[in-house]
Amino acid sequence: MPALTIRDTTPADIPFVTAIYRHAVLHGTASFELEPPDESEMTARFEAVRGPGYPHLVAVTEDGSVAGYAYANAFRARPAYRWSVENSVYVDPAMQGGGVGRALMIALLERSEALGFRQMIAVIGGSEHKASIGLHASLGFETIGVFKGSGFKFGRWLDTVLMQKALNGGDANLPDENAFPGTLYRPKDGSA
Repeated sequence: MPALTIRDTTPADIPFVTAIYRHAVLHGTASFELEPPDESEMTARFEAVRGPGYPHLVAVTEDGSVAGYAYANAFRARPAYRWSVENSVYVDPAMQGGGVGRALMIALLERSEALGFRQMIAVIGGSEHKASIGLHASLGFETIGVFKGSGFKFGRWLDTVLMQKALNGGDANLPDENAFPGTLYRPKDGSA
């Protein structure tokens, strides 16, 4: 694996993030999108992740190239889910298989734990996506379910594989609701 620096994504990285994602949409099943979004849309998505304080990271090589990116975002919008995040990781096709995804995922797990999240959910496009399934399994994720034939892309039905990893003890103890991510939601009556 080349020497990498994992750092927060900046707006200047969005053209590279867009290009990496474009390739994934057009040539893979990691995303069930059919048309790749443009830089404007990818900027809006980046801001939607970073605005509330979720982590969005890039892996950068020694020459400054963005080799991949990963982020965690709300698993679901309802407040009771605020302790769970869904992860995404995409690697430049020229860098795949070299440890970039693993480095990004380790950093993302560390950052998500530091923020206080309790569960990370991976939603993997396609049961045949062995690299992603293997990466997640090697980092302690367990398969929790498969939605059979839930997506249709490239003229075939694709499964959705769900994997999960407990963070910070998972559900073994109660969270601090006065710390992030508990502050992501405040009831209208001021309690919590």
